Amino acid sequence: MIVAVSATTELPVIGTPMYLVLGEHVNFRSRLESIDTETFTVAAPLETTGHTAITSGHELDVFWAPPRTRIVLPCKLIAISGEAPYRWTLAPTQAPRQSNRREFVRGGGGAAVRLATGKRDIDGALLDISEGGLRCWIDEPARLSPGDQLTAMVVLGEYGEVELTGTVLTVRDAPHGDPGQHIVLTFDTQESMAKMIRLYVRSWEINERRLANNPDA
Repeated sequence: MIVAVSATTELPVIGTPMYLVLGEHVNFRSRLESIDTETFTVAAPLETTGHTAITSGHELDVFWAPPRTRIVLPCKLIAISGEAPYRWTLAPTQAPRQSNRREFVRGGGGAAVRLATGKRDIDGALLDISEGGLRCWIDEPARLSPGDQLTAMVVLGEYGEVELTGTVLTVRDAPHGDPGQHIVLTFDTQESMAKMIRLYVRSWEINERRLANNPDA
């Protein structure tokens, strides 16, 4: 059953960051673009373009993160736009719920990243990170494929350096004609390292809100 958005689903304001859960420990940052009577649209995650089998009818959770909680909304993918700006049209299948589960919120960016493949090291820049994965940019294409195992060293500001061993989820050309590639790496973390990443992301979120509230600061 599709729940009418206007009647039973309270969505945040347009432009709010949202997260699309496409697998265990895997979510992609998006944003709310528009709200209709029984559907809403979000920005299509760049990482999924041409690299996943996501099609209309796919069911997924969407969540957003107001202070001190997570709101999870089960949805069905109704349509994918065929041209830029790429958007997904989603329809709620259940009412939203608060969740105590640690959905992995992505954030941050700009930190130096070094990918160790076993054959050579590749320097890059962090685009965002969560306790379940990271996305980074490398300026020259590398021979990396989904399923490859590698280690990433990332300096998380005042919280120190983390070493993360994981699996390449996607490799795609950088968008907008930029050089290089975007790499998505997924991994499991022990609590001490996960806490460090959460603190880093939380600090980034606070700074982003401060900048949004004080754009001239």
